[in-house]
Amino acid sequence: MTDPQIERKLIEIMRIINESDRPIGARAIADELHNRGYKLGERAVRYHLRILDERGFTYKHGYNGRTITPRGAEELEEALIGDRLDFVITHIEDLIYKVDFSPKTGKGNVIVNVSYIDKDYFEDAIEIIEKSSKVSISPKIAIFDEDNHTVNVPAGKIGVGTLCSITFDGILLRNRIPVKPAFGGVIELNEWKFDRFLDLISYSGTSIDPIKIFLIRQPTSVLNVLENGSGRILANMRTISVSSVDKAQCVLESLTKSELSGMFKIGGENGSIFGAPVDAGMVGVVVSVGVNSIAAVAESGIPVNTDPVSTIMKYEDMFLP
Repeated sequence: MTDPQIERKLIEIMRIINESDRPIGARAIADELHNRGYKLGERAVRYHLRILDERGFTYKHGYNGRTITPRGAEELEEALIGDRLDFVITHIEDLIYKVDFSPKTGKGNVIVNVSYIDKDYFEDAIEIIEKSSKVSISPKIAIFDEDNHTVNVPAGKIGVGTLCSITFDGILLRNRIPVKPAFGGVIELNEWKFDRFLDLISYSGTSIDPIKIFLIRQPTSVLNVLENGSGRILANMRTISVSSVDKAQCVLESLTKSELSGMFKIGGENGSIFGAPVDAGMVGVVVSVGVNSIAAVAESGIPVNTDPVSTIMKYEDMFLP
């Protein structure tokens, strides 16, 4: 097996070749590698290029340089997906560590999702969001106009911030309860109680946030749930140790004082919770997600685009619509 450090350099060389609109030579590649922080001379680059040629990933055009082959393009795409897989979970973990919300004061940093809605539909959307608070995390929201300095809002849109359930992970961690995001999924409700997961995507196995994928697919029936207590909503599951169950239950129950709770359930000692697998010695914490209210907006026919787990803001800066 090739050294991982060599593989990383090979991928970076392929990226440079792929980004060029014409055949590119070893000297130009070495210069660009230097700009990207790789100390690789022209002779070393030629060595790596021979490996790529042998694998069929690059094609040499005489003295003019090399281009990427179709096989090389496929290999590069797989490598880029691997990078994006790391990025999603790293981004989430980074925001989790920035959460410092205190249930006692009702203040501190929380994670928010940001959804973008056309100004013409804004009032109707806010009305639906307000009615959907029972299946989200908090009835509080934030509003971002085009001139805000927190998120980039496209022209003609208004950004709506909803509390992200990954905030729970940060709160648990702050209370010395190690937590690991596991799955995002579609869960069925019966009479306002979790029944079973109908679909799951692992946070460590996708290049796009799982909840965003489900928002795009629109598998929910939040409006039906609001009407009769049964239907499909979005939820995610994280895992904690069995020894942390009682403490986690107390922490999550304490959040209701700050209008920050949502629907949640701790369990899975038998190896699964509502059909989601749980490792031995761990239990699952299932929480309805904050963008269920946004899913209801989409179900009503209002166009909306959402970035889950988008940014950090002060909970005290959010308000009731």
